[in-house]
Amino acid sequence: MKFRVERDEFTEAVAWTARTLPSRPTTQLQVLSGLLLDATGPMLKVAAYDYEVAAQSTVHATVSEEGRALVNGKLLAEITRSLPAAPVDLAIDGTRLVITCGNARFALPMLPVDDYPALPAMPPVTGHIEGSAFAAAVAQVAIAAGRDDTLPVLTGVRMEIEGDTLTLAATDRYRLAVRTLKWRPAEASTDEGDAAPAAPVTVALVPARTLLDTAKSLSGSGVEVSIALGTGPSGETLAGFAGSTRQTTTRLLEGQFPPYRKLLPDSSPLIAQLEIAPLQEAVRRVALVAAKTAPVQLAFSPDHLVLEAGTGGEAQATETLPAVYDGPELAVAFNPSYLLDALGALESDIVRIGFASAEDPAVAANKPAILTGKSGAEGDAADGTGSELPDYRYLLMPIRLHG
Repeated sequence: MKFRVERDEFTEAVAWTARTLPSRPTTQLQVLSGLLLDATGPMLKVAAYDYEVAAQSTVHATVSEEGRALVNGKLLAEITRSLPAAPVDLAIDGTRLVITCGNARFALPMLPVDDYPALPAMPPVTGHIEGSAFAAAVAQVAIAAGRDDTLPVLTGVRMEIEGDTLTLAATDRYRLAVRTLKWRPAEASTDEGDAAPAAPVTVALVPARTLLDTAKSLSGSGVEVSIALGTGPSGETLAGFAGSTRQTTTRLLEGQFPPYRKLLPDSSPLIAQLEIAPLQEAVRRVALVAAKTAPVQLAFSPDHLVLEAGTGGEAQATETLPAVYDGPELAVAFNPSYLLDALGALESDIVRIGFASAEDPAVAANKPAILTGKSGAEGDAADGTGSELPDYRYLLMPIRLHG
């Protein structure tokens, strides 16, 4: 194997692919610590695989001799970051991979490439979506995914595809984020003269961390992301994401995702509306006096909101903000970190906080709140008076206050 690549393209491909490398590969699977360099034709493929996630990036290369090499991925990433600004030549010399760039030369021992597992192929493409829109939607939802690996179902993002609508949902039992957006499904092949069959509902549970990292890496300007759902050679269910020169496949999570739609009300009789930026700043300030897991209380009265944290002999803080609210006085407490996550995810300068009951504030204070941004028509689809629900909803469970 012998080829030449541009330094910046090669460095970027190695750095991106190396993020998939396992942090602690076992002695028996030491080959998984390697990056696979496959020089075929005019392209170089850089790949990593840990039996769960496979990442591949392609780079234009001038290939003199085709071949494959496997070298320690983390070391290769460190070396490429430090290379001088010059074309990079790579060639196999016996049992080593020689890297030459300007006056710098490195010789890396190779891992046994024949022991490296075969990379899973991309399933058939299910549809396409604009990269930046997909990345933004995934980021809005993934914040609510669980991080407890003993409950793997809750560490995923549920993708539901129905026709030209893609719905993403994630929950850790204390909050729920749901985002719907349009996408372009792959055209179904039909016999001439036959009408296209109704698109089935397709559901996949994708690991949230992998989906978030993948979507972010495919969010470049003008990048179209291809999404593929299917099965691998061993019958495992896979999701694939490809855009530009990058491709990721991942095993799907198994298990039954909670029936989250039952938690989302069709309307919210009580609505409080506030500017997001001042509310974010106030929550951060007030939460300074509270312990890490302690709640911040929000007391709504007509035309204003009082935030409060700290009790008894501890430090205390209060702050008052103007609010659009004309319901009965209502006090509710939230985890400040979860509240700030929601405010940061809303693509709006206004947040609407919806509560379940207009008749009994005590009931409303113990029911989940629904946070949304401005509706498209300013007409309050979020509060149930419009015909359409907002495309992003964040459900937040309150914290019961003693006494």
